[in-house]
Parts: sequence; structure tokens; C-alpha cells
Amino acid sequence: MPTTKSAKLVPMRGPARRGARPPELPRTRTPLDQRPIKDIWVEYHKTHTEELRNYLLEKFLPLVRYNAERIYTRLPDEVDIEDLMSAGLFGLMDAIDAFELERNVKFETYCAPRIRGAILDELRAMDWVPRLVRQRTSRVESARQKFEMANGRPPTQQELADFLQLAGEEFEKVQRDSKAVGTHSITRKFATSDGSRELREIDVVKDEASSNPFHEMQRRDLKDLITKGLSRAERLIVILYYYEGMTMKEIGSTLDLSESRVSQMHSSILARLKAQMQHKTRELEPVE
Repeated sequence: MPTTKSAKLVPMRGPARRGARPPELPRTRTPLDQRPIKDIWVEYHKTHTEELRNYLLEKFLPLVRYNAERIYTRLPDEVDIEDLMSAGLFGLMDAIDAFELERNVKFETYCAPRIRGAILDELRAMDWVPRLVRQRTSRVESARQKFEMANGRPPTQQELADFLQLAGEEFEKVQRDSKAVGTHSITRKFATSDGSRELREIDVVKDEASSNPFHEMQRRDLKDLITKGLSRAERLIVILYYYEGMTMKEIGSTLDLSESRVSQMHSSILARLKAQMQHKTRELEPVE
């Protein structure tokens, strides 16, 4: 009995048969910046994808800068606006996650208080003075200004206590807390100098470690004048005592002399210097 071979399926070549469906092409997604913002909010609340969240953060980032710049204008120069924007960005992220589209409120209106609140919280965390102390300081200063505007002079302690309606230990406590020690940054702006260069606190702070060349020159000239005509031991006594700050006992150990001998030589030197000064003074007096 002849065997039958199984037919092989050969792929159809040439033109497609009439009525056959063409292959489906991949759908192209509309870019986010071309979609209505309402549709993006609806999709984000359903999916919470990182792509949509980053798009919303980038879209509303100018609101963070706007609020940070408004708060920055009332702050000292040492506060960095970038720190305020970083804090405001956290407020924007919280607002995006908590925003409810069903309330029919603009997101710009909803997120502004959250951004400002996050920035103010960061400023409070940066402040080393307790909030209660700040409140009492503001209360006392406000009372002092109101009294001065009404009476044309600063108030006395008793008048300030009466104005605040506080007495005794309570007023003393409020006044003590209102005088908290303040700190200043040496990099804060001091003044604007010529050439539009900003002069900062560090530029005008006195450096106690460095010496003044003019004063050093005066000290050297005075030393040469005083020790002129003295012996080597007498010169050393003057220099070690007045310039090096050594005691009579230490000078005696250095020069191999007793403390009493050093004291005697010191007294003799002063007497001679005094006589020389009196002689110079008489020479400078006008002759009648």
C-alpha cells in the first residue's frame, strides 16, 4: 500500500490575498508636553509612575523658585537661596502626591502654601535660637517701638512692663529671654565698595593675630632710643623685662645674677632714663 507524504506548509509569497488584514503597527504615544494636563493628572493618580511624577516636578518647578525668591528677599545674605529651593522642592513633591483633582482647585493655588511651609520649616531648623525666644523678642521689640512712636522717646523698664501688662518675675523672664545672643556670619555683606565689589564682614574684621607694621617700627625705634648708652647687661634687662615679659627672677637666671641685683640695676636704669628725659625737656623749652 503506497505511503502518503504529509504536505508541507509553504509561506504565501507575492501579493496578499484580497480581504486579508494588514499587520498592526506599534502605536506611537503622544508626548507628555502635548497632552492636556488634566489627563496627565488622571493617569498619574492611577499609575503613580516615576515618568509622570518627574514631568510634573519639572513643569511646576518655577513655582518653587518664585516662592523661594520672595522669602529670600527678607533674609540675611548668608542664607543660600539654593537651600531654600531644595526645601521647597520637597514641599512640591508632597503637594503632587496629595493633590486631588476632584476638588476643582488649581494645582498652583494648592501647592503654594505647601512650598512656603517647607521652606519656613527648613529656616526654623537652621535657626539655633528656640522659637519661643524669637516670639518673646518680637513681642518686646514691638512694644518698645509702639511706645516710642506714641511718646517720642524710649520707654523705661517700668513703662515697658506696664505696656506689656507684666510685672515682677514674669517681666524679668520675658526680658531676659528677649536678649538672646545673636550670631553673624563673617561672609555676610557689609557694604558696597567702589567698582561694585561687595565688601563682606570678613574684610573688615580686625585680625588680632597679625601685627601692625607701623606699631612694630615704633616699638623698635623706642627700644633703640631707650637702650642707647646702656651696657650689655642693662640692655638685656630692659629688653627681657619690657619686651619679652620675663620676671626679675627669670632674668636673673638668664644673666646669672641674683633677683635683687637685677632689681637694683633695673631701678638704676629707670633713674638714669628719667634724668635724661628731664634734661631733654629742659633743652626743648623756649628761652625767654
